[in-house]
Amino acid sequence: MKKRIPRKQINHYSKWKYVVLIATIIIMILSALPSWFGEDASVQISNRSEQTIDATQVTQYLASEGIQATSAFQKDKRLVVILEDAEQQAKAKEVLNERLLDSATVALAMEPAAPKWLTDMGFAPIQLGLDLRGGVQFLLEVDMAPVYHAQAQAVVDEITSEVRYARGEVVNNQVKFNFRTDADFEQAQKLIREEFPQWQRDRSDKSLTLTQSEEEQRTLRNLTVQQNLQIMRSRIEELGITEASIQRQGESRIRIELPGVQDPAAAKDVIGATASLAFYSVYDNPTRSTQTLKDTDGNRVVVDRKAVLSGEHIIDARSGIGEMGSAEVNITLDSSGGKKMSEFSRHNIGKPMATVYSEYSRDRAGNSKQDSEVISVANIQSQLGSRFRITGAGSLADAQELALLLRAGSLTAPVTIIEERTIGPSLGAENVTNGFAALALGLGLTLTFMALWYRRLGWVANCALVVNMTTLFGLIALLPGAVLTLPGIAGLVLTVGMAVDTNVLIFERIRDKMKEGRSFASSIDRGFDSAFSSIFDANVTTMIVAVALYTIGNGPIQGFALTLGLGLLTSMFTGIFASRAIINLVWGRDQRHDVRI
Repeated sequence: MKKRIPRKQINHYSKWKYVVLIATIIIMILSALPSWFGEDASVQISNRSEQTIDATQVTQYLASEGIQATSAFQKDKRLVVILEDAEQQAKAKEVLNERLLDSATVALAMEPAAPKWLTDMGFAPIQLGLDLRGGVQFLLEVDMAPVYHAQAQAVVDEITSEVRYARGEVVNNQVKFNFRTDADFEQAQKLIREEFPQWQRDRSDKSLTLTQSEEEQRTLRNLTVQQNLQIMRSRIEELGITEASIQRQGESRIRIELPGVQDPAAAKDVIGATASLAFYSVYDNPTRSTQTLKDTDGNRVVVDRKAVLSGEHIIDARSGIGEMGSAEVNITLDSSGGKKMSEFSRHNIGKPMATVYSEYSRDRAGNSKQDSEVISVANIQSQLGSRFRITGAGSLADAQELALLLRAGSLTAPVTIIEERTIGPSLGAENVTNGFAALALGLGLTLTFMALWYRRLGWVANCALVVNMTTLFGLIALLPGAVLTLPGIAGLVLTVGMAVDTNVLIFERIRDKMKEGRSFASSIDRGFDSAFSSIFDANVTTMIVAVALYTIGNGPIQGFALTLGLGLLTSMFTGIFASRAIINLVWGRDQRHDVRI
């Protein structure tokens, strides 16, 4: 007796699958909409004192300078002023900086032009790369030689201060010590093992040579580059650029992209500067533990080798005019720095303290050198705390620049700008126009071909393709840090072909099954099932390439890899899931057959 099993329904999706599909498409459409509306040029003003800035006063002041603001509103404790175009934006930033000085930060930004209800939901336009928006790109080289030398010099200073008859010097980042007695040698050995275990030791009679291991140098290089990255981000924020891209490239390089910036002079001065401020004890005569520097008048000043306090403890610095009409910088320290300064000044009232400004530069041979200058020497009149002021910085403009550098932080290693590129806004706009024109042309031709060649199923593929592009744009806009570049648009065009390729494989399998004499419903079911493995294998291998490009590449290459990888995911989603859902709704109803065993 044959057993009859329940009939199996083919070409049918459960209701929850349709719910997931519809919900996903709606979310992606909402995410893609802000990019359709575009962005408006704006400036964002943040008050350092956290007081609200009057929008009416700002717009009136801009109007008096011939700058017409479209609108102004408060957003996250910042005043956002919408302007007509990028030219008005740059002019507004310039005049507001002159008016506000150091009391507020004025930042260039692009504000979404989408309706407020859409932005309130958390959706934002796709961020455009440098080649599409225009701007400046810098490639920086971090010079590690001064860092290695400073580490070696710290070892020399520590050992010679603890071991009485030790003599040390730094030669090619190696530390060489000579000792008078065996007792001094053993004392130094013990101290090095305890305090500097990362240094490799080479003993010869009463001399000792220390060398940093390769692993320690690699660790130090990684830490230094990461610290410089953080400081660069702070400096860019101080410049008022909110959409900058700052990334590490290779072992010791940093790539900075500043979209919308057309005058790179100010950015170049601040990015390339390696300035620091430190405070030193002053002595009458030089000794082994001192160094001799020159002040602004060329006079020699003897200071301690070890700073009382370095610039890393400075959390705020503002320029101003003192009682005598000279420029000054008002400094605020963190809690740790405040304690150090308070403790030092309490024990040294009546004694002089030097304020030293240091800056790295390169000589004609390309070697880094540090230039330090004593900008002021003053007697400590009373115990100092976390807030005090220094003078001798020069003009008001010099004081403003020094305050900016100190607020943004002192670089841990000197950097050199080895490459600079500027892309005009007109060229960026032309790239956008040409890129999307190519995308529209490729999309239109593909839609036409599929509709003519596959007839009924071709229209299904066209619907899936439109959903695919909408989903891809929405996904790019949703991902934090995702940037659309010109090669990224090429990836979008390539996605059109890959998305259609998925449907072509499926439709050809359906044709093959129908030629075998199967019904249309059965051919659809078998066609999707048999094509899935081929589609999956092809997309996985391409995804591996996309991941490799994104990991190893940078900038435009990453932009291409991003759209390529996301396009693969959306193509799989729409080509298999969305296409099948449409076919099931149109042709899948009541398509049943019996299975007997």
